[in-house]
Amino acid sequence: MKTFGCQMNVYDSERMSEALAAEGYVETSEPAEADLAILNTCHIREKAAEKVYSDLGRLRDIKRERARDGKETLITVAGCVAQAEGDEIVRRAPVVDLVLGPQSYHRLPELLARMRRGETSIVETAFPDEDKFQALPDRRPPRAVSAFLTVQEGCDKFCTFCVVPYTRGMEYSRPVAALVAEARRLVERGVREITLLGQNVNGYHGDGPDGAPTALAGLIRHLAEIEGLSRIRYTTSHPRDMSDDLIQAHRDEEKLMPYLHLPFQAGADRVLAAMNRKHTAGEYLDLIGRIREARPDIALSTDIIVGFPGESDADFEETLKLVEEARFAHAFSFKYSPRPGTPAATMDEQVPEDVKRERLARLQDTIDAGYRRFNGQFVGQTLPVLLEKTGRYEGQLVGRSPYLQLVHADADPARVGEIVEVEIRSAGANSLSGVICGSA
Repeated sequence: MKTFGCQMNVYDSERMSEALAAEGYVETSEPAEADLAILNTCHIREKAAEKVYSDLGRLRDIKRERARDGKETLITVAGCVAQAEGDEIVRRAPVVDLVLGPQSYHRLPELLARMRRGETSIVETAFPDEDKFQALPDRRPPRAVSAFLTVQEGCDKFCTFCVVPYTRGMEYSRPVAALVAEARRLVERGVREITLLGQNVNGYHGDGPDGAPTALAGLIRHLAEIEGLSRIRYTTSHPRDMSDDLIQAHRDEEKLMPYLHLPFQAGADRVLAAMNRKHTAGEYLDLIGRIREARPDIALSTDIIVGFPGESDADFEETLKLVEEARFAHAFSFKYSPRPGTPAATMDEQVPEDVKRERLARLQDTIDAGYRRFNGQFVGQTLPVLLEKTGRYEGQLVGRSPYLQLVHADADPARVGEIVEVEIRSAGANSLSGVICGSA
């Protein structure tokens, strides 16, 4: 199994693996050993999609080699590239046996059975009526103390650069009861922190215990009642759905971590309008002001696109200005990549690639400087850190602060899963290092 792209794809890959485990499959990290190879794909940017075809070329050679030894190899392309390109994948890469959209992966065992009966080149990209989550088996024991939980899928915003409404469909929210039950099973198996996932997670509106729609703040309150669950996070949010009750949850709910990923995408109102973002730069700054008023220590991260069609030098300077004003803890920046079928792909005034590269480099320098300032302020302070796994060096563990920073500290591996106080001694480019309070 190879997973591309977002955290939701990571969750989907875990659920596919669970469904396959019930069929007797065991995961391997070696493609040459695999009877079944699955590429769970991302279609957000062109480069991510092209990597899939590169991998399919390598899998084609492995499949031929295994066939000479009398071994069968089934190749599946799943995820958003599968949904977007469908039959084109089979035409371009005939080695593919199954193309499987993200709303149909609960049918994977059934589709594999059809292939074993001799069917070839199956393309399953419909949006089925049944709830795929109800059809999936219970979660397996997790591999870590932190876990993802998909609560919402799809998006109704139709930003002009984005393929999500076409590959994931319209917004769908899972019922509160089902999510609480899944979260309880995860906690019973050792999970201490859960990250709630959705393409537009703060637009969550699942049925509550009383049958009425429940907003994300209400879901968080229900999850916070689970004994043994220490931390809750969520991603990714849209500024238009950052409601007052969710802001208040950041103020009032102790288990909700003071970290928020809130993409603004561009700093110029003209570009935001062309993107169909339905917010202005000023409205975004006002919003994060209200969020910081409710939770002064909150760390904000964001997504930014440079070189959107028609973006001028002056527009780009507005983006740099917003980054400075917003004081982000971190940001993810990307060159605009035209995606087939989206309105922006056919817009006039496509920005030259060299201009996009230069703008991205300048933006990344600004982001990196902000990241260094954010991390540097914690040197000499003490942070509660959830220890998640062993580090690169013997005797070292790695965990996460409330602000999602990686933190390294020496500790016994038996302490994985504990939340410990760490005195921060140094700040690196991408992480913090410290000493567990009370350690010798």
